[in-house]
Amino acid sequence: MTPIRDILAAATPIAGGFRAEIPSDWLQGRTAYGGLSSALALHAAQGIEPDLPALRSAQISFIGPLAGAVSVTATKLRRGRTAAFIQADIVSEAGLGYRAMFVFMAEQPSRIELKGGLARPLPPPAPDAQLYTGPDDFFTGNFNFLDLKEEAKGEAEWLRWARLRDSAGIDPMVEVLALADALPPAAFKLFGKDFVPLSSLTWIVNLLTPTPATTDGWWLLSAESQHAVNGGSSQSMMLWNADGVPVAQGMQSVAIFG
Repeated sequence: MTPIRDILAAATPIAGGFRAEIPSDWLQGRTAYGGLSSALALHAAQGIEPDLPALRSAQISFIGPLAGAVSVTATKLRRGRTAAFIQADIVSEAGLGYRAMFVFMAEQPSRIELKGGLARPLPPPAPDAQLYTGPDDFFTGNFNFLDLKEEAKGEAEWLRWARLRDSAGIDPMVEVLALADALPPAAFKLFGKDFVPLSSLTWIVNLLTPTPATTDGWWLLSAESQHAVNGGSSQSMMLWNADGVPVAQGMQSVAIFG
């Protein structure tokens, strides 16, 4: 297990960002886990412009495989009175593998107040719960999970508690992005025992609070697909904190190779 803070601590500065090494225990197949790539990209974006407001939205494209040594750079596209748009790229020997548009925006006074939440409370894992941790040579080895199989009623739906095994020393928004993609693609459930490769293509994440926080590192994740045809699946995603407060909402396009 390699904590994200260790990856960042070992990084070397370059113009507009840093060079880092993606450890083998953060890979999924031949590429880096998308949540890690997004965490590194956000860290670079946060460092490119002083006094940024909170992250409001991220539009992410997983362009190609990323492994080993990578360059993570960020570019300010525009900063106005309320919002800043910053592009972040990750490049490896194979070329451009990742591009994100991060939108940072301060809270604004508004007469509108609509607060979502869980339909009913789902308590985080008890201290003695039987947790799942993936193998050491796969990115899931950096997480603890508790699957809520009885609560996920959809044909292609996941619902799990998840936490980083070591989240110390990283920005809370970086932690959220590192976790928010930790579920398998929802369409994976449709295959039963006949596995075929799946790959995320794009990911849109909207942050619902400027100050994400939870208890004991636990976040509740959901992913659900209601349409998967012709080699593609569109899925909706949510992340709540331990108190059931919505923290992030997303949508992802997933390619299905078989």
